[in-house]
Amino acid sequence: MKRSNANRNLISYSVWSFSIICWFILLFNPGNLLTAAHCQMNLCNRSSASLKMILKINPFSEMMTGWILMVLAMMLPKLIIPIQIIINQSFKSMSFLLVILFITGYVLMWAVTGFLLNIFIIFVSIQMPGSFILAVIFGIITLIWQFSPIKQKCLNRGHYHPVLAAWGSKAYKDAFSFGITHGFWCVGAGWALMLLPMLLPQGHHLAMLIATFIMLSEHMEHPQAPRWRIDLRLKLLRIIIPENPIGR
Repeated sequence: MKRSNANRNLISYSVWSFSIICWFILLFNPGNLLTAAHCQMNLCNRSSASLKMILKINPFSEMMTGWILMVLAMMLPKLIIPIQIIINQSFKSMSFLLVILFITGYVLMWAVTGFLLNIFIIFVSIQMPGSFILAVIFGIITLIWQFSPIKQKCLNRGHYHPVLAAWGSKAYKDAFSFGITHGFWCVGAGWALMLLPMLLPQGHHLAMLIATFIMLSEHMEHPQAPRWRIDLRLKLLRIIIPENPIGR
C-alpha cells in the first residue's frame, strides 16, 4: 500500500492547488460568490449597531460559509502529511473516501469552533463596532497563548498519527475519528490566530496571510516540552531564507 514519491508529490500539489483556489475566492471574491464578509463584520451605521441589522448585512449562514472557506484556505496545507499517511495505510480503492472522511471530521471541528467564534464576533460588533481596542486586547491574549504550555501541548498532539485500519467499516471510522481528533488539537493550537484577523476593522486579509504563515511554520517544528517560553517558531522562515555560511 506504500505509495511512490510521485504520488506523494501529487498529493501535495493537489492540496496546495485547492488551498490556493480558496485563497483566490477569499481575496478577490469572483462573481460575488461571498455576499457577506468572510472574516470581518460589516456595519452600515456604526453608531446604531443592532443584532437585527448585523444579521441582515451579514447572514449567519453566509458567515459560516466564509469561515469554512477560510479554514480550507489556511489549514489544508497542514493536512498534507496526515493525508499521505492515510493513503499509505489504506487500499487504493478506499483511499479517496477515507481522505474525504478525514477532512470532513477535521472541518467539522473547525465548523463548531467557527459557530462559537462568529457568535462572539456578533456580540462584540454590537458592543464595540469598528473599534481597534478589542483587536489590541485580544492581540495581547493571542501573544500570551502563543507562548503557553497548553498551546505547545496542542502542537505536540497534532504530530500524533495513529495506526488506522486498512479495510472494512473500521477503516472509515478510524479516518473520520482521526480527522476529529486532529482537528481538535489544531483548534487548540490555532483558535486565537484564526480569531484575531476577524476582529480587525481593517487589514484582515494581511492578518490572515500572516496567521497562515505562523501556523504553517509552527506545525513544522518538532514537539517540545510544554512550558512557558518565548518561541517564535519560525522554521518556515528559516527554510525560505536559509542562513548563508561565512564566505571562505
